[in-house]
Amino acid sequence: MRNLMFGLFLTLSGAVVSAQTLSSSTGQVQVQAMVSGLDTPWAVDFLPGGEFLVTEREGRLLLVRGGQAQTVKGTPKVHAKGQGGLLDVMVPRDFAQSREVFLSFAKRQKGGAGTALAVGRLSQDGQRLTDVRILFEAVAPGSGGRHFGSRIVEARDGSLFLTLGERGNRPSAQELSNHNGTIVRINRDGTVPDDNPFVGQSGIRPEIWSYGHRNPQGAALDRQGRLWAVEHGAKGGDEVNRIKKGANYGWPVISYGTHYSGAKIGEGTAKPGMEQPAHYWDPSIAPSGLMIYSGKLFSAWRGDLFIGSLKFDYISRLDGKNLREVEQLKGGETERVRDVVEAPDGSIWFISVGKGTIYRISPAS
Repeated sequence: MRNLMFGLFLTLSGAVVSAQTLSSSTGQVQVQAMVSGLDTPWAVDFLPGGEFLVTEREGRLLLVRGGQAQTVKGTPKVHAKGQGGLLDVMVPRDFAQSREVFLSFAKRQKGGAGTALAVGRLSQDGQRLTDVRILFEAVAPGSGGRHFGSRIVEARDGSLFLTLGERGNRPSAQELSNHNGTIVRINRDGTVPDDNPFVGQSGIRPEIWSYGHRNPQGAALDRQGRLWAVEHGAKGGDEVNRIKKGANYGWPVISYGTHYSGAKIGEGTAKPGMEQPAHYWDPSIAPSGLMIYSGKLFSAWRGDLFIGSLKFDYISRLDGKNLREVEQLKGGETERVRDVVEAPDGSIWFISVGKGTIYRISPAS
């Protein structure tokens, strides 16, 4: 670990790595490495003043300030196995007043591990999280190391959405007595909003907002404040969905993919009472982070969805009006794209797991 940190500081010292260019539908864009030498990075989010936070799946939270990275102490203990570990980081809109930072992670539980959501306050020097507490943890842990979901989205009303995979237990995504394969919504203090769809219904977890998901690893709000999510299918059938209150997204009853064996999934591609995807890929691209772009620096991309592909090493751009893939941003930097986010200045940042690097896309000078 000490050698890794030494290498990381070497990479970050001095000026940012020189920029490369990438062809796009708007012409050449600039791609600049912002931090390198990362160990399985999973998420990035921004602090006021140009600083940013990065999670590494093995459990480390980094603060990058002035071209230097430092480890933030006080993070919760994570279950780093398979796809589990320290996953998303979300900086809320009121950070300047609250200093709060939200983290999702795989937490060891009796019988296995489940997705959890924690919050802590970042010290003024950025060296430690204090007052860390767990706001939510999934009921019905899984014993394997897959399908933790784990994106955090702050809704316009200040409540929090968290995506959860079905932990490889397919039928559980249709069982509302547990949280597997759901998107949950909670208040900032961990309580359940009164207007959640299943509040007061016997035998149903009140945190659930939607269900029937396989493994949603990307989520974002559009300009109207509506929630969208992208999730992994099996062999084919990766989906983009507009998330509706109380809706059932069908896994594993309906899917546009097949099992890895080639066997049919469930009952086909449609069933009454189950939502159809707004878009799906076949073959699967292994989608991860999702961002809906404001148009601040690239006006032609206003309202479009940007989704990272872990499998085919590109960023998928979906037209926001017709929701179809219209472009693939691809180059040497887009190796296993895990997260895609918009920075406060309108630049597009993405995580390349393969390169261990976070890159920034901006107009070519």
